[in-house]
Amino acid sequence: MSIFSLRSSPRVILLAGAAVATVFTAGCAGKGGKPKDTAYVARDVDSLYLEAKKRLDQGEDKTAAALFDEVERQHPYSPWARRAQLMSAFSYYSARDYAKSVQSAQRFLSIHPGNKDAPYAYYLISLCYYEQINDISRDQKVTLQALSALNDVVRRFPGTRYAIDAKLKIDLVNDHLAGKEMDIGRFYERAGRWLAADIRFRNVIDKYQTTSHAPEALFRLVETNLSLGIPEEAQKYAAVLGRNYPGSEWYEKAYKLMQRHAPDTKAI
Repeated sequence: MSIFSLRSSPRVILLAGAAVATVFTAGCAGKGGKPKDTAYVARDVDSLYLEAKKRLDQGEDKTAAALFDEVERQHPYSPWARRAQLMSAFSYYSARDYAKSVQSAQRFLSIHPGNKDAPYAYYLISLCYYEQINDISRDQKVTLQALSALNDVVRRFPGTRYAIDAKLKIDLVNDHLAGKEMDIGRFYERAGRWLAADIRFRNVIDKYQTTSHAPEALFRLVETNLSLGIPEEAQKYAAVLGRNYPGSEWYEKAYKLMQRHAPDTKAI
């Protein structure tokens, strides 16, 4: 399942009440050019579902979502209602209304946990969080939610196409989280808070050692431990760096740093 991009903006306004959702569409203009609003009325399930699908195909995602919601509201016991719940979740996702998409998908799963489309619902939830991931300079709460949801897909549905894509995204999410740790660690290092920086860099090695940030994290640990006056620890990290990334720029920097500040330590 690929990530769907946002299509044209919806041209219909959805007004949601406590008990009923009413969709207004612009009618023919009167003599004075003022549009005439026509309130949505009850329809048979087939025409209502097909109208919702038509709006989705036309890129009117939010209107489609509202109409799919109406299928369930007006015809809760119809076989179409179950499918409409999932289509509503996708329509909200396509409109980038991630909160409503998650809500619709979770509602579908609470009512139909064993349905054949449950894997897709779980996957859709994970995409909603994944696409909201912020820059590393901002809070990473949604990143952790994405990671949890993606892991849930892999755990529940191993071997599916959803799990395969989720695994790729998990690698990217972990790299992002490692980048956040590195960003904080560098900040502490610039401020001379060596111990705080050391903790952040060790987090990268302990939790995200397969990410692209691992070589730099090892080098930074060489720096922080030399600054803390623990050359033996610095030598240990330099050795790990040399063993795993012998041709990297970070190893070359670590080697020069050790030669300059701790020449008496065991060769790395």
